[in-house]
Amino acid sequence: MAVYDDFAKLDIRAGTIINAERFPKARKPAYKLTIDFGAEIGIKHSSAQITDYYTPENLIGKKILAVVNFPPRQIADFMSEVLVLGTESNGGIILAVPDMAGKVSDGDKLC
Repeated sequence: MAVYDDFAKLDIRAGTIINAERFPKARKPAYKLTIDFGAEIGIKHSSAQITDYYTPENLIGKKILAVVNFPPRQIADFMSEVLVLGTESNGGIILAVPDMAGKVSDGDKLC
């Protein structure tokens, strides 16, 4: 069973997707995302298997939540630096997004 201290080790932050493109070299359908996490963390990249419900065009400007303190992971020829969070729902991944996203700043920490 997980305890609060396990959760506290995760650094989960809000960010805004500023670029999204198809990632044909990934084994499973995915996008390459560029995400702005504000001044403290900066711009990070992620590979995300979210192609069932999203297009690159409708991801731009979307506020998301991601784990920013995992080690980077090589996905094909791309270095994924953060883990974008979502739920597996109805046969695809749906992004975990903050409620009232307009009031959430890039870099805000999930608590």
